[in-house]
Amino acid sequence: MAGYAELRFLVVDDMLTMRKIITQQLKGLGVTMIAEANDGTVAWDNLEKAAAAGQPYHFIVSDWNMPEMKGIDLLKKCRASSSYKDVAFLLVTAEAEATQVKEAIVAGVDNYVIKPFTPQAFQEKLGAIFTKRFGGK
Repeated sequence: MAGYAELRFLVVDDMLTMRKIITQQLKGLGVTMIAEANDGTVAWDNLEKAAAAGQPYHFIVSDWNMPEMKGIDLLKKCRASSSYKDVAFLLVTAEAEATQVKEAIVAGVDNYVIKPFTPQAFQEKLGAIFTKRFGGK
């Protein structure tokens, strides 16, 4: 893949403001295909519908703490799914506790960024995942 513009992103956060901040960051990087969900349950429904339509998401940017289904649980569900086991996954969290970071790594997260984050920190984390998963920047 040549760049971010070719990837389908799903932004998952229960706070509209955070979804908008992340969406603006992605647009600034050239991302054009962005969907949003306000919790992990809605995100999973979106993932299933997209896969069934032959237009699966390539990248998920998800908050950790949300009602219904947390981001860590969405990550675990993705990794257990044949359709989404290889989706790129960035967790956005206010949690910097070592046990939670370890849980995310064990669950297969590609990277995580701690809130509040700078645009540069977000871009660096995203870029590292992009290079690892898609071989470019």
